[in-house]
Amino acid sequence: MDGTKPVMESTTEENQEEREESKGCFECCIKCLGGVPYASLVATILCFSGVALFCGCGHVALTGTLTMLENHFSQITTDHATLTIVIQTMQYVIYGIASFFFVYGIILLAEGFYTTSAVKKELQSQFKTTVCGRCITATFVFLTYILGLAFLGIFGFSAIPVFLFYNMWTTCAAMKSPMANITDPDSICVDVRQYGIIPWNATPGKACGSTLGDICSTSEFYLSFHLYIVACAGAGATLIALIHYLMILSANWAYLRSSCNQNEYQDIKTKDDDVEEGGSKEGLNSSYS
Repeated sequence: MDGTKPVMESTTEENQEEREESKGCFECCIKCLGGVPYASLVATILCFSGVALFCGCGHVALTGTLTMLENHFSQITTDHATLTIVIQTMQYVIYGIASFFFVYGIILLAEGFYTTSAVKKELQSQFKTTVCGRCITATFVFLTYILGLAFLGIFGFSAIPVFLFYNMWTTCAAMKSPMANITDPDSICVDVRQYGIIPWNATPGKACGSTLGDICSTSEFYLSFHLYIVACAGAGATLIALIHYLMILSANWAYLRSSCNQNEYQDIKTKDDDVEEGGSKEGLNSSYS
């Protein structure tokens, strides 16, 4: 019986050590999860998803549009040379947008981690924000606001090809519908020259009747139409992410500013208390003397 007591005591001590270790790991995990800026994380995921959809689908859709125009609406290379340059330039701009927002999203996420930890330490009186940190947050607020306005324009611009392709799709659907009772299908045409995409001297410049139906049945038309829709949705998602970022940054800046004012007030109050306490001590010393 006496030999079993040390074994039981050692087992109890090991169990207590394991509980303490597990408790320490749990508290560490909770502390780490508490420092995650979930709002910035959600905005970053939404921003990356929207930019990926807009840039990837937009790039492929532009290539398909150029192929469709070359095969059916502008068979002479010189007629759509300017359009080719514009599309290639837009594709290079898409590369730049993707690269910029990848870096900018990571920077804003890192800023969210910094601000979250700074606010918590500020509330615990373990840390004081600097003027430089508040200026950086204010700079991100201004830059995100400008980017939001820019992507608002991009979102509106990306809806234009969706509208043009939708018009062609509804025209083809009306031709194929048995309820239309069209006696002369060749009288139904789509002239892309009126949209300013190609010049008026481009040949043929328009598609009518069965030719238009064949164009709507091609893979370039079907794929480009749906990719433009997805790209427009991606631009909208990016715009929502930028608005989300703007709200987060504004709230963080307000928190940092208010905590800074509170710390300044506390410092002034502490100095006044020290001055009053020093004056009272001098008065007591003079009265004793």
